[in-house]
Amino acid sequence: MSGVARDQDVDIDLSQLVRAVWARRLRILTITLVGAGFAFTGAKIMSPQYRSETRILIEPRAPAFASTQQVNDAGAGPLMDELNIASQVQLLQSADLLKKVINDLKLYNLPEFDDAANGSAMSSILVKLHLKKNPMENPPEERVIDAFVERLQVYQVPGSRVIGINFTSKDPKLAAAIPNAMANVYLSTQSGAKLDSNSEATRWLEPEIESLRLKVSEAEKKVAEYRTSHGLLQTNGTTTFPAQQLNDVSAELTRVRGDKANAEARAQAVRNALSSGEASDTLPDIMASQAIQRLKATESGLQSQISDLQTSLLNSHPRLKSLRAQLADIRGQMRQETQKILASIENEAKVADLRASELERQKDTVQANSARAGEDEVGLNALEREATAQRQLLETYLVRYREAASRADSNSSPADARIVSKAIEPVDPYFPKVVPIVVVAAVAILILSAIVTMLAELFSGRALRPIDASPETIETEAGAEEKIAPQEAPVAAAVRKPARPSMLAVVADEEDAIDEDAETAAEVPEDDNEFSVVSVADYLTGSRAPLAFAISPTGDDGSAATVLLTRILADAGRRVVLIDMTGSGHPTELMAEDQAAPGVTDLLCGEAAFGDTIHSDRLSDAHLIPQGRSDVRRAMRGVDRLSLLLDALAAAYDLVVVECGAADVAGVSRLTRSRDVEIILSLPQLEETVFVTLMTEFQAAGYERVVLMSEGEEAGQMLGQAA
Repeated sequence: MSGVARDQDVDIDLSQLVRAVWARRLRILTITLVGAGFAFTGAKIMSPQYRSETRILIEPRAPAFASTQQVNDAGAGPLMDELNIASQVQLLQSADLLKKVINDLKLYNLPEFDDAANGSAMSSILVKLHLKKNPMENPPEERVIDAFVERLQVYQVPGSRVIGINFTSKDPKLAAAIPNAMANVYLSTQSGAKLDSNSEATRWLEPEIESLRLKVSEAEKKVAEYRTSHGLLQTNGTTTFPAQQLNDVSAELTRVRGDKANAEARAQAVRNALSSGEASDTLPDIMASQAIQRLKATESGLQSQISDLQTSLLNSHPRLKSLRAQLADIRGQMRQETQKILASIENEAKVADLRASELERQKDTVQANSARAGEDEVGLNALEREATAQRQLLETYLVRYREAASRADSNSSPADARIVSKAIEPVDPYFPKVVPIVVVAAVAILILSAIVTMLAELFSGRALRPIDASPETIETEAGAEEKIAPQEAPVAAAVRKPARPSMLAVVADEEDAIDEDAETAAEVPEDDNEFSVVSVADYLTGSRAPLAFAISPTGDDGSAATVLLTRILADAGRRVVLIDMTGSGHPTELMAEDQAAPGVTDLLCGEAAFGDTIHSDRLSDAHLIPQGRSDVRRAMRGVDRLSLLLDALAAAYDLVVVECGAADVAGVSRLTRSRDVEIILSLPQLEETVFVTLMTEFQAAGYERVVLMSEGEEAGQMLGQAA
């Protein structure tokens, strides 16, 4: 990064980082293989550790003779709680349980569980320096327990009531035996605790049951005495006699009132029929009378006779008169019979009214008795509740007592847990896993080596690319044919102008006049010879020289070829910058977005900062330092500072191309401190005299790497003659 100015913005070139890693791939792979070998050796040296696991399911369990209701009650208890499962995990790691397992398996005789007795040399040194407590000061039992706990892992399987017991040991048989022994000791401890609870419950329940029996007997006696003294005799087991009597009277009163209303309605219907003169034979009560039915039959017969005789006799005939008299008599009898029926119905209504009045008086009396019975029943209910509570408690105690007594007598009290998976003797060691260790170590070393390589590339500054202080977006030109790419053979060349003296020529002769520009169109012919722009770009890609000086003795057409060369290198992924040291500023016209952008002359005159003079090419990823706006003669007085500028750019870019225009050997020599540069003679149309002269001068000055860049067919012949 020493080659980047302090006030210049830089960017990280990811492609350069990748190239740096790829260039050192053999070294990285060698380090990775060596690290993997060490990991493999270390894994093989380590003592193998075996691990096995037993799993216990915590669930409520009851003897086979327990009732379903009891099992359900137990299942709804605290055993389903997460805190209870966590408590069982702690119980499995309790010191008493561990001591019992250690004593049963006689683990205190195994060296594996007493590493302190066979301590390492490092441990002894730390103890002597008082940096570590002497493990021999602890009792042997405590040392064994500590070693046992280090190898033990008890955990709850997430989302379940299963507890896993893991144990790691150098002996595969011991790794399987210890979890199984812990599970058996745990189950026996739980079963014994339940048996102790049953025995304790039996001893406690016996006197309580006797006391409850006396209390229940006394409570039931009080209920019976209270019921008798207050006349609260039950009729059907739930209702007292006054209440039942009140219900009967109320029901009878309702029925009598209904009969009364029915009789009054029937009587009113008969009265309405008689008063209106309507036929009463449609009323149910009238039609139900036998007398009415006989009279209706007689009336019908008389009507029939009258109708028959009217066809043969006159209305004044005695026979017709007799029949009409009989018909009138029959109708009178029917009215009389209807009056009797009406009187009978009215009598029924009066009887129902009297019966209702009597029942109402009786209801008042019974209701008063029922109210007094209700007040007395309050005390009865209190006594009955007390007796019921005592009776239910007695029944509950009796059930628990019988269950606890039966379990205690039969020694049948299973633990609220069972083994669902026993530990088996492992075949493969749990640790070390040789293949995973080697793979992880190799990958880690590979990644670290790549990271170290990238950091070294960043700190050296080779992976940093200078950018503009105020970057602008590269816009695509309207004419797509103007974008130059290395794969495109026919390209648009720059406008050829008459040769103007370059800045380096101004240093040699400051009084020379600069001719005015004149624009004429020319094209670079497509030629695939070894001196073409593409061939020179391929040559520079493989070159390690940080600087390349392009000499264009024929003018702007040579400068245009240099611009094309720069863009081809940029499109190939090279970080390249072109410095416009021409007198005409033609590269600036081709590459810069702003023709008035600050450049090398402004930098040498002190009118612009280093970072402000670097700009992006408008058609490629290349960068450009334009000619500038300051006076060329005044700027060339500080040309010695150009060497520092070139060194800074060479540290930040892969290649720095200096377009010198029509410069000579003396001007180029002032800028190059060493001969580790590339000299490019840009002659799009080869001129024999110019080429031979320049070739001879540069070789005489000690520049061995002089490259011809020309599209002419005679370039090869000329190069052979010059050699």
